[in-house]
Amino acid sequence: MRKTLIVGNWKMNLERLGARSLVSAIRSKLDPQSARLKEQREIAVAPPFVLLYAVSQELAGSDILLAAQNMHFEDSGAYTGEVSPPMLKPFGVRYVILGHSERRQFFKETDDLINKKVKAALRHRINPILCVGETADQRKEGRTLDVVMAQLEGGLEGIEASQLSSLTIAYEPVWAIGTGVNATPEQAQEVHGIIRNRLQARFGTELAQGARILYGGSVTPENAASLLAMPDIDGALVGGASLKADSFAAIVMAGLG
Repeated sequence: MRKTLIVGNWKMNLERLGARSLVSAIRSKLDPQSARLKEQREIAVAPPFVLLYAVSQELAGSDILLAAQNMHFEDSGAYTGEVSPPMLKPFGVRYVILGHSERRQFFKETDDLINKKVKAALRHRINPILCVGETADQRKEGRTLDVVMAQLEGGLEGIEASQLSSLTIAYEPVWAIGTGVNATPEQAQEVHGIIRNRLQARFGTELAQGARILYGGSVTPENAASLLAMPDIDGALVGGASLKADSFAAIVMAGLG
């Protein structure tokens, strides 16, 4: 059975005191539910690089995991402004978001570059969350599946079957990110199902059925339960709602009854 994964992507928001305050507020809502959540949900937050230390301190003793928003594929070198996998490990980073649409759009990251990062994360035993998704124009043109499959194949190039269990896919339609317009559960499920079918064709049924596929794009407490109820949606990559303790906690608890 796939355990639901909820990841809060803080993007370029907050500073040290605000970050610690947010984590404290999230913990006050979720820690009392820890025994129940431990069986059904895995939770992570992804602050900016400069807040990793402060957030890691605030998470001490919690079941909430730490994630990074990006990383370079080299261990070290002349890459001004970049952060490497070995730099993330001492903070206890368990997940790293790779190929987010904002990285593709604003920083021109290619499938080849993202694939190098995925391989580096796996090499350093940091679990990559590989993001794929189409723009509004691509959906209108009927190219959703072509775009998503190309990004998926590009990101997974050279990945071995034995590595799939350490990797998470996140489908995030670009037109739904930060817009307040989310994909319907049925729209998301259609793409998630096709992603799983592609994983099955490549890695086999057992491994594909064990792989987690998250949905990202204007996830809120109001729509989380209906999205998570879909058979191939295994969690959520949460943006704006993860910056409010009430909203994020509600999403984490969505559908648990």
